[in-house]
Amino acid sequence: QVQLVESGGGLVQAGGSLRLSCVVSGRTSTWYPMGWFRQAPGKEREFVASISWTGGTTYYADSMKGRFTISRDNGKNTVSLQMSRLTPEDTAVYYCAATVSYSRMDSDSRHWDIWGQGTQVTVSS
Repeated sequence: QVQLVESGGGLVQAGGSLRLSCVVSGRTSTWYPMGWFRQAPGKEREFVASISWTGGTTYYADSMKGRFTISRDNGKNTVSLQMSRLTPEDTAVYYCAATVSYSRMDSDSRHWDIWGQGTQVTVSS
């Protein structure tokens, strides 16, 4: 059983930066591709970024490219999302997720098997 716990959310002004972390616990001997999604009030869950278990492959949603960076430290069982140049449109609950297959580390939330509880990010104008 794998558990994901996010942290690092909060209130930030537009143009600012924030770093989210996701600690992976449980059966970490089997590493998974990891990802971040977000969900704003009244909207569907949206793909943000994903990273393979080696860190060698990353994917980003078009609107996040150049602003967000996903990374992982397998020694610390942590996946991070560095966010910069934030805008009020980035306000959402951000979720960490894991999938059992490299071929499923895409933008379809149905392909992700394990989810964290989410952390709120609020960007003020």
